[in-house]
Amino acid sequence: MSVFSSMRYCLGDPTEYGAIWAALAFMPFGLFFDFMDGKVARWRKKSSLMGQELDSLADLISFGLAPAAAAFALGIRTSLDHVFLTFFVLCGLTRLARFNVTVAVLPKDHTGKSKYFEGTPIPTTLSIASLMAYWVSQSWTHENIPLGLVAEGTIFEFHPVVLMFVLHGCMMVSKTIHIPKP
Repeated sequence: MSVFSSMRYCLGDPTEYGAIWAALAFMPFGLFFDFMDGKVARWRKKSSLMGQELDSLADLISFGLAPAAAAFALGIRTSLDHVFLTFFVLCGLTRLARFNVTVAVLPKDHTGKSKYFEGTPIPTTLSIASLMAYWVSQSWTHENIPLGLVAEGTIFEFHPVVLMFVLHGCMMVSKTIHIPKP
């Protein structure tokens, strides 16, 4: 729903923020359902490889693709912006794939859960969504995106704020960042 709302915003009047607010508001629902599917699976004492893969795919869409689509909708649209946003989504994909492959070998606690996340968990991208919501509240969209545009008029033009997506992507795939699981 977030991705479709971002697309709907792109098709409408850029001063009417209803669709982009919807896009940003749907992202936390992804977190809610991410927590709930795990709780239900543990409650039912059911898990499967297919469920694990579907969980990762849902996370990629909710916390990788949806924030990138919202950034695009808000005006982060140069060719280089596209490369950086694609890098971010691919980092999310890599992070989730690595988790699925290494979850069996990560150190476990007494309950059998992994002790830590390697790299920042992909739902932490909600922090970027929160920042974009602030931009919308201030009407900092399109030509008013914070920090403006660098190298305007060249093939290297980009919005410096897109670098926060690059940094966050690098943090997701880091092997040295270990975040304790709650």
